[in-house]
Amino acid sequence: MTTNSRSAIEHYIRAKDGNRPHLMAMAFHPDATLEMQVHTGAISFPAKTKGLKEISNVLVSRFGATYENVYTFSLGTPPEPDASAHTSKWLVAMSDKQTAEVKVGCGLYEWSFTSGLVSRLQITIEHMQVLPYDALCPIMTWVAPLPYPWVSQAELTNLAPELEAISDILNYIGG
Repeated sequence: MTTNSRSAIEHYIRAKDGNRPHLMAMAFHPDATLEMQVHTGAISFPAKTKGLKEISNVLVSRFGATYENVYTFSLGTPPEPDASAHTSKWLVAMSDKQTAEVKVGCGLYEWSFTSGLVSRLQITIEHMQVLPYDALCPIMTWVAPLPYPWVSQAELTNLAPELEAISDILNYIGG
């Protein structure tokens, strides 16, 4: 299996968004570390997770049991294939399978790579807004046509719906 830092990130996003845990082996080292900083009460994750199996369980299997219509974007340009580190802002939009509420969030990815696979990932969740079901159409109409999974800040913010509830997210992304 040949992989590089860019494809590792892409495999992770496809795994998480599509509830495909088998793709995580193409993204993460078996002994990788995941660290989470969550600055909102709208979603929760363990602060630290070790190992491919546990990371896959947290970021894909358990996540996929709760959410659908998931679109995750990494902002800016992808890393060079042989990069040892990469930092980017991110945005996610999704709906809750049970409540039908819409969640839109943003934060920072800090990636470390060894031999093209993720050896460490720090995810900071800065904002996570919970919106009623009637926000699903404008949110999905916004994110579905965006370039996936890499998008520029300008594309993301220029096409955003005019919803006051996501203003903090758009300010974070644009800043």
